[in-house]
Amino acid sequence: MHEGILLVLILLTSAVLAVALVKALRLPSMLAYLAIGIAVGPHALGWLEDSPQTERLAEFGVVFLMFSIGLEFSLPRLVAMRWQVFGLGGAQMIVTILATMAIAHFGDIPWQGSLALGAVFAMSSTAIVGRLLAEKLDLHSASGRRTMSVLLFQDLAVVPLLILIPALADTSRLAGTLGWALAQSAAILLLVTIVGRRLMRWWFDLVVRRKSAELFMLNVLWITTALAFLTEWAGLSLTLGAFLGGMLISETMYRHQVEADIRPFRDVLLGLFFITIGAQLDLAVVWQRFEWVFLVLAGLVAGKGLLMLMVARLSGADNSVAFRTAAQLAQAGEFGFVLLTLASGNGLLAPEVVQPSLAGMLLSMLAAPFVIERARHWSTRFAPDEWLRHSAALQEVAAHALGIDHHAIVCGYGRTGQSVARFLGKEGIPFIALDMDPHRVQQALSAGENVVFGNADRREVLLAAGLDRARIVVITYPDVPSALKVLGLVRARRPELPVVVRAADDAHLEELKHAGASEVVPEVLEGSLMLAAQTLTRLDVPLRRVLRDVEEAREQRYEGLRERYRNLAPGDDDSPPGSTASETKP
Repeated sequence: MHEGILLVLILLTSAVLAVALVKALRLPSMLAYLAIGIAVGPHALGWLEDSPQTERLAEFGVVFLMFSIGLEFSLPRLVAMRWQVFGLGGAQMIVTILATMAIAHFGDIPWQGSLALGAVFAMSSTAIVGRLLAEKLDLHSASGRRTMSVLLFQDLAVVPLLILIPALADTSRLAGTLGWALAQSAAILLLVTIVGRRLMRWWFDLVVRRKSAELFMLNVLWITTALAFLTEWAGLSLTLGAFLGGMLISETMYRHQVEADIRPFRDVLLGLFFITIGAQLDLAVVWQRFEWVFLVLAGLVAGKGLLMLMVARLSGADNSVAFRTAAQLAQAGEFGFVLLTLASGNGLLAPEVVQPSLAGMLLSMLAAPFVIERARHWSTRFAPDEWLRHSAALQEVAAHALGIDHHAIVCGYGRTGQSVARFLGKEGIPFIALDMDPHRVQQALSAGENVVFGNADRREVLLAAGLDRARIVVITYPDVPSALKVLGLVRARRPELPVVVRAADDAHLEELKHAGASEVVPEVLEGSLMLAAQTLTRLDVPLRRVLRDVEEAREQRYEGLRERYRNLAPGDDDSPPGSTASETKP
């Protein structure tokens, strides 16, 4: 018993340290779990034994991952993106599988194994790519939309692949097995979607009326486990039931609450799954077959990238968009590990194939952030048409900034940016606002506001917006990586220029201040101060005392404004913008 507790303690300690390290390096936590698995697995330190109980527990991580994907599954969204999802995504998967089978043929791998291996290599990492695109504000760019469409198709393709791969183990009954599996899938799908949709809404309404968070959470876990058991009992996979459960709940109003509640279970159990995947890696075999590891890595990054580049160009994307889409998909994916484990367990792939494949997949995922970042810089070299469009966009920014001086540059024109712009306009201070939402920009232009489409974390865009003549820069969106990039660009060009930054909370306050922010305004702090002030006022606390308490709280956070608050005379309504009266008579 003590050995079991010690193993859990070692795994938790390793997880805390490794995840903290990769978070500091801005890498996905999945890589930390894989590294832990490699270190403590039976082929290294040997602390984690390869047991059916561990594998079964780890499989629930994939169950909750598929449940989360089901929550994101939206039929209207799928219909709207159907050409890119099924056209681009389907073409990517088909050409990757065919290319893998052609190469595997020269390695004397049976066609069943090469087909399974092709499906493994066709997968890309939704976790890594989705996060990187979100951080770089590229989710809604032309390449980002294509990339997410392909990833969505891959997620949907996992369900039939989980049925196909075990069926490949017995080719004599392949047609019958697949036909029976597909018939079972269709029957369960129809039963769950037709009967389950109304039943799920009625049941959740009933549970919510009890007003118990504990009961709500237990209900979600029960539904996930019950549907997973149902599909496995029917001869299908656990993950198919979890996917169907998530899809049904996505049709209810409780989708977002369920997603928030299920995330801790998903992340922890999925972490255990990746630890077991890493534990399968035998470094001795990898070293002995290093040339095959390199071949897998080159195939995933260069080969798969070139295939995706070809598919994207044939779909009508220009050179730059196709190049970036290819780079964003040139790596292995989470479900690739699931399919590789399934193929290996069914005897379709020998250990001599599995080990180099596993190592090459891990290395491709480690390289993904660097490949995607470099693709952003290299894309314009391969696309004169993109360069021309980029130049036209810069000219438009420069045209809007022409003739204004000592102005404010407002980065982001959402609700916060619009509020800042109204105050600037009221005081007669000229400004130019930059935003990446074309619909919002068009609406603002129609209203006669000085807003232009442009990415504020690009040096050339800031210069076109008149950075050299600006009086202040305001970053109104709470995206820390982008804000840090803008701060670096401004400080490199105008070290003395004031920069005010909005933050969601004070977690990154010191980091933003260290990067050069003149002031950081945490929304949570300001909201709490206003809430406290209203509460105290309603409790008949003298207004002078309330304002004094609010001022003291602000002074602790905004050191740069301390002297301004102290020197401000009571009732001075003509104070400089941004200052606050220290005392006001009730």
